[in-house]
Amino acid sequence: MEEEASVVCYSGHRYAQEPRRFAVGGREHQVARVLQAWHEPEGPAFLVEDEEGNRWHLRYEEERDKWFCRAARPGGGRPRACP
Repeated sequence: MEEEASVVCYSGHRYAQEPRRFAVGGREHQVARVLQAWHEPEGPAFLVEDEEGNRWHLRYEEERDKWFCRAARPGGGRPRACP
């Protein structure tokens, strides 16, 4: 299930270049690794691994200026479609 998230990211030459930490469901997670990054029609998206080894999909909707997060399926990579 996808939820709205609060994301702190590195922004070099553009915003949302690489997520560093995020909060969802009242809990903060540190991004240990960015496993994949791609661009969807709405904005950038990432598959990340947190400090506990859990994998998450993070996506940013540029037009709405909002981040969304959902747990990745085990062994999951890039989702086929974001809800």
